[in-house]
Amino acid sequence: MEKLIIKTLADIEKIEETPIQDRMTCFNTYDSIKKGAAINPDATAISFIMSGDTYKEPMQVTYREFVQQINRTANLFHDLGVGPTDVISYLLPNIPHTHYVLWGGEAAGIVNPINPMLESGTIRDICQAANTKILVALGELPGSDIWEKAMAIKKNLPNLKAIVRVMGPSDEKENIVGFDEALPGYNGDALDSGRQIAPDDIASMYHTGGTTGTPKLAPHTHFNEAAMPFMLNQAMGLAAGETALCGLPLFHVNGTTVTGSAPFSTGAHIVILGPMGYRDPSVLKNLYKIVEHYKAVTFSGVPTVLSMLLDIPKEGVDISSLRFGICGAAPLSVELFKRFEEHSGMKVLEGYGLTEGTCASSANPFHGQRKVGSIGLRLPYQKMAIFIVDDEGGFVRAAETDEIGCVCLSGPNVFKGYTEEIHNQGLYPKPDWINTGDLGRQDADGYFWLTGRTKELIIRGGHNIDPAAIEEPLYRIPGVQVAAAVGRPDPHAGEVPVAYVQLQEGARLSAAQILEQVENAIGERAAVPKEVIILDELPLTSVGKIFKPALRWDATRRVYEDALKALEGLTSSMQVSVVEDKVHGALAHIDIQPAEGVSGQEIEKKVEDLLSRFTIRYQLSII
Repeated sequence: MEKLIIKTLADIEKIEETPIQDRMTCFNTYDSIKKGAAINPDATAISFIMSGDTYKEPMQVTYREFVQQINRTANLFHDLGVGPTDVISYLLPNIPHTHYVLWGGEAAGIVNPINPMLESGTIRDICQAANTKILVALGELPGSDIWEKAMAIKKNLPNLKAIVRVMGPSDEKENIVGFDEALPGYNGDALDSGRQIAPDDIASMYHTGGTTGTPKLAPHTHFNEAAMPFMLNQAMGLAAGETALCGLPLFHVNGTTVTGSAPFSTGAHIVILGPMGYRDPSVLKNLYKIVEHYKAVTFSGVPTVLSMLLDIPKEGVDISSLRFGICGAAPLSVELFKRFEEHSGMKVLEGYGLTEGTCASSANPFHGQRKVGSIGLRLPYQKMAIFIVDDEGGFVRAAETDEIGCVCLSGPNVFKGYTEEIHNQGLYPKPDWINTGDLGRQDADGYFWLTGRTKELIIRGGHNIDPAAIEEPLYRIPGVQVAAAVGRPDPHAGEVPVAYVQLQEGARLSAAQILEQVENAIGERAAVPKEVIILDELPLTSVGKIFKPALRWDATRRVYEDALKALEGLTSSMQVSVVEDKVHGALAHIDIQPAEGVSGQEIEKKVEDLLSRFTIRYQLSII
């Protein structure tokens, strides 16, 4: 069926005149990848580079080989007793094996990707919540502690039948299967199980936060995971043979979908940017050269990546093949957006999505108007609306144009609820609609704008951090009476966690002592607060709850004041305050009196430079 060009909301509505089931031809991930592979089985599916410095020396996999490895992996898991309802958890970096395990695992059972950088106790909790039957982990390699973590938790997983070691030998005594040595012995032509994968079968369970002991697992059906690439490809898909770069982790839906299942379903080519992806400094240092070498059409990143690329020169490098970069996972500074486009010469499409929606829900149209600072138009077949809800999360009414409310979703990509019912409370304002927990508004042209969050997640460089993971250890410290963790604006990561503490009467704890104690008690390094701030009293609502927006405003004020210290000598007075804003969610008011002989224009330019990479908007008054 003909693919329509999307410029406006009307074009999306035109596409939707035909039901998605009539447009789609594949309803599970296995068939979707096989369909893309059949376009040209000898084309390169994956190029893998070990680092940014060795980008001209890839290990490559054709589509014929890719499908064979998926079949072999599925048959290995089937041989280990995995059926359609059994869970395979994996702890792997970005390597081709990860794609074999992910898609072969979904053809055999249910896959549970886990962030290998989490502490072993958190990984154990996720595996217990998922009821893991097979654990796949990278073997012992220099610089990696993944195998050590796998060994530390194996005795705490009662349903575990085997451990599969990638890049390491088998050990029958320990019930360890060497993936690389076992795989060639399995059939690569078909699924030995003979399984017919139903659209409503669960394909995966992605971890998306939750406190220690009660991880939030979001299950996706095969229909969710087949519909999502189809929806993405309607909006911005790649043609067979075109190249996308993968630098985001393959335990996250963006990496596995935008630079995974979506391009694989069209026979496109993926370049995996090393085991560490964008966390490898050599990858960012050489990214423009990598684009030129592979004639890449697109890459997907987060604001942190764009911010760092601003400092990488591109002189003498031809990146004209790059049609667009996709940026999501965290708010993007308008000034950073403009500066990056000017520096790189490429077009940035800002979008929005979440694990509960399988990956993506909206994006600025490639062929239409891009509204800088917005998250664009909803994707085809994605129902997306702003609802006003009551205190229990129930639907009250649809918001008016430009009225701030809760961003809510429904559609073929939206999951059916978390595995544990406790996490589903207040999730559904209406049947088949989920409340994302984000606040936003929709303008008259159908574009969505985020203005804040009702849920309290801290998003650090696209990584979700549950404040409770910080607050619970804080409350265990003798002398801490009240504690709250919020996100503080950060020029590179979007935001980082900070903790506010109110001490018990007579307690003599310092901020440094609290930070030292909490560092050792938090299950993930990214969640360790950058700063502990002790207040006499934390702000409360009328019903006695901690009023976290006031703490976020205070954190923003502090970081903006710190950034503006660079104006020393240019001002005679300065005041920063941060308040709620009906359009942007929060707004920083900056009042500056220039020093004698300094012009207001000079101050404006300097402030713009100092605050350009922060996402919270500001209003400058020269007094």
